[in-house]
Amino acid sequence: MRGWRLRRRLAAVYIALSMVLLLAAGIVAWSLVRLDDAIHVRSDVLAPAQTVTVRLTSSLVDQETGMRGYLLQGDPAFLTPYETGRQSEVRLSSVLVGGVAGRPELERLLGVLQARIADWHRDYADPSIAAVRRGGTDSPGILDPVLGKTRFDAVRAAAADFDDAVRIAALAARDDVTSALRTLVISLVVAALALIVLLALIFRALRVWVTRPLEAVGTDVREVAAGHLEHEVESVGPPDIVTLARDVESMRLQLIGELEAARRARLSTEAQAEILRRSNRDLEQFAYVASHDLQEPLRKVASFCQLLSRRYGDQLDERGTQYIHFAVDGAKRMQQLINDLLAFSRVGRTTDSFVNVRLNEVFEGVRGTLSLALESSGGEVTASDLPTVPGDPVLLAQLLQNLIGNALKFRGDEAPRVRIGAIDRDVEWELFCADNGIGIEPEYAEKIFVIFQRLHARDVYEGTGIGLALCCKIVEFHGGRIWLDGTVESGTTFRWTLPKRPAVVLPADLEADGAPPASVTGPVPSSGPGPVTGPAVVAGPVVAAVPPKSGDRS
Repeated sequence: MRGWRLRRRLAAVYIALSMVLLLAAGIVAWSLVRLDDAIHVRSDVLAPAQTVTVRLTSSLVDQETGMRGYLLQGDPAFLTPYETGRQSEVRLSSVLVGGVAGRPELERLLGVLQARIADWHRDYADPSIAAVRRGGTDSPGILDPVLGKTRFDAVRAAAADFDDAVRIAALAARDDVTSALRTLVISLVVAALALIVLLALIFRALRVWVTRPLEAVGTDVREVAAGHLEHEVESVGPPDIVTLARDVESMRLQLIGELEAARRARLSTEAQAEILRRSNRDLEQFAYVASHDLQEPLRKVASFCQLLSRRYGDQLDERGTQYIHFAVDGAKRMQQLINDLLAFSRVGRTTDSFVNVRLNEVFEGVRGTLSLALESSGGEVTASDLPTVPGDPVLLAQLLQNLIGNALKFRGDEAPRVRIGAIDRDVEWELFCADNGIGIEPEYAEKIFVIFQRLHARDVYEGTGIGLALCCKIVEFHGGRIWLDGTVESGTTFRWTLPKRPAVVLPADLEADGAPPASVTGPVPSSGPGPVTGPAVVAGPVVAAVPPKSGDRS
C-alpha cells in the first residue's frame, strides 16, 4: 500500500466505509423486521386470541346456565342465553381458527376444545332440551345431570388448556419483542461504534497521508519563500504529494539558477551604470567646455574678422571680403549650434522645477516672445482652452515656441495661421499644433525628430536641425510622446501627449529625497491613440529614454 497513489488509498478507505455502513444497515434492517414481526404476533395475533378465548369460555358458561334453567323450569325464556351463547360460540370459534392458523400446538388444542364442545352439545345439551320441549320438565327423556356435568367439565378443561397455551405463546411473543428490541439496540450501538472507529481510522489516514505531508511541504515552501533558498524541500507521503514536493524542489533549483543569472545581470548593469555615470560626468564637463572654452575662441574669431572687415575693408578685394563674411557667418552658426546643443543636453536632468503649469499662460508668454515674427509675417496664432499639467514651465514654453516658430518659418504663400488645442484622453491630454504652411511628407515623419536631420538646405531655411529633436526630448521627459499627424491634407499638424499626473522619477529626485542613486527601469505610463511608450532607463543624473519612434502616427 506504500506505493499506492492518494486516490487509490482514499478509494480503498471509502470502499471499506461503504461495506461497514451496508453491513450495519443490514443488521439494523433485520433487527427492525424481527421487532416488527414480534410486535405483530404479540399485539395482532396472540393478544386478540386471549380475549376471544375468554369470551368463548364466557359464552359456554352462559349456554350451560341457560340450559339448566330451562331444564328445571321449562320456561323458553331461559333458552335465550343458551341460543345467544351458541351464536357467539360459532362466531368466536371461527375467529380463533383464523387467529391460530400456522401454529400447530394452538390448532391442536383449539380442535380438542371444539370436540369437547361438540360432545357436550351432542351427548347432553341438545337431547335434554329436545326432551323438555316434548314432554316438559318431567319428561323421561331428560338425561342424567351427572353426564352433563362430566361433559361440561371436559369443555372447561379443554378451554383452560387452550387459554394457558395462548397465554404461554403471548409471553413467548413478548419475550421475542424484548429480544428483538435488545438486538436492535445492540446493532445500533455496534454500528455506531464501528462507524466511530472507522471515522477515526479515516481521520488518522488523512492525517498521515494528506495533511501531515502537505504541512511538511508547506513548511519547506514557506522557508524557501522567506529567502532561505538553500533549504531543501523534502519528499514525503503518498506518490502524489511526493511528486508535488519534487516539482517544488525543481522550481526551487530553477529559481536559484535564475536568481544567480539575475545577480550576474545586476552586477553587469551596475557596472554599465557606473560607466554611464562616468560618461555623464564627462558629458557635463564637455558641456561646460562647450559653453565657456569653445565659445570664447569663436567670439574672438568673429570679433577680429569683423575688425578686419571694418579696418582693412577698403584694402580687400571682393573675394577677401567674401572670405571674412564666410568666417563670421560660420562662427555665428557654430555659436548657435553650441547653444542649441547645450539646451538639448539640459533637458531631463531633474524634475525639481515641476509644478502645475497653466498652458494658457505659457501660450500667452510665447506669443508675446514671437510678436515680432508674427508682425513681420502677418501671421496669427490662436489657442482654445488649454489644460493645466505637471511639468517644467520653461521647457513647456520652449516646446510651444519651437513648434509655433517652425510654423511661422515654414510658411507658404498665405499668411501663417497657427492653432493650438487640447483633447481630453482619460489619463492624459492630447495637444496639437496645426498650421497652413508648406507641410511635411509622411515618409519624413520619423526623420524630422532626429537631431541634425534637415529637410531643406540652409540657404533656403536657416536653422541647426535640433528644434524638433528638442521638442521630442521635452515631451518624452514629461512622460508623453509626439508625432506628425499624417492624416491632414494641407499644412502641418503635430500632436503630443502630456500626462495628467507626474510620470517621470529621476535618480536626481531620489537623491534629493535621501534615497541612494541607482539604475531605475520602469514603464512610462501612456494611453490614448498614440503609440505605446516603451520603458525608460535612467542612470546617473541624466535620462536615457527609449520611447517609440517619434514619427509614429496616431
